[in-house]
Amino acid sequence: MSNENMFIYKALKPVLSTIYKLWYNPKIIGRESIPKEGSIVVVGNHIHIMDQCNVIISTKRPLHYMAKKEYFEGKFAWFFKAVGCIPVDRSKKDDSATSAALEVLENNQALGLFPEGTRNGLKEDRAKELYETYLESSIEYNDFYEKIKKTKTSQINYLEELMKNKVITRDEFLDNIYTADEFLNDLIINHRLTKEEYYENILLPFKFGAVSMAHKTDSYLVPYAITGEYKFRSKNLMIRIGTPFKADDDLEKANQRLREEIKNLLKDNIQNNGK
Repeated sequence: MSNENMFIYKALKPVLSTIYKLWYNPKIIGRESIPKEGSIVVVGNHIHIMDQCNVIISTKRPLHYMAKKEYFEGKFAWFFKAVGCIPVDRSKKDDSATSAALEVLENNQALGLFPEGTRNGLKEDRAKELYETYLESSIEYNDFYEKIKKTKTSQINYLEELMKNKVITRDEFLDNIYTADEFLNDLIINHRLTKEEYYENILLPFKFGAVSMAHKTDSYLVPYAITGEYKFRSKNLMIRIGTPFKADDDLEKANQRLREEIKNLLKDNIQNNGK
């Protein structure tokens, strides 16, 4: 981060942090787990465009988040640059973004990543696939998308998998496609699904960028999990930050551990927060 951007970051953070806290009322647990110095990769699940703000307000350290390049092309481009975000072109392997992120870590700074690679909210291409496969003859697409767009992709994918494996029927899948999480919990209550199976499928598959960069730079991985709703004075927006750890030479194993750590933090949130 340049000296100019660092000045803007430090000037904006107290004001924007206060506004954010007053508006969303986040409950942050474990902020003391974030190391105060040294290179770190802060990683968590991704459910909303504001997710990174919860970690930014949890530490005094400037946090460089990787963000899709489209954010740097609009009228708020200056803001994303000023707060130290790194633009990423998701349409290709972006080596320049990776180099910029590694430079952050090599300078003993803090990097933020979402190992799922994208928000766990139903994208329009996936919604169209579901619509054309299952519901094209029963509802207009715009009405369908409006009803389903807030459903998590991981939950829809899991429901479809349960249907294909004949754990649930096609009718059950279609009847509960808009309320996937509620239906999955009903399956647990009715002993058709275990809690562990539910938690195992709560996240999207993880990409290897976080563990790879942490290993290359001998940086700590700092896991966290977010649950709840982003709304005015939210009563259930909870962020739980876990214990830092380092990735070992086996990146597959390291990625599995990262997923397990975040899954367990999600489980703690849900069991203590009900969402």
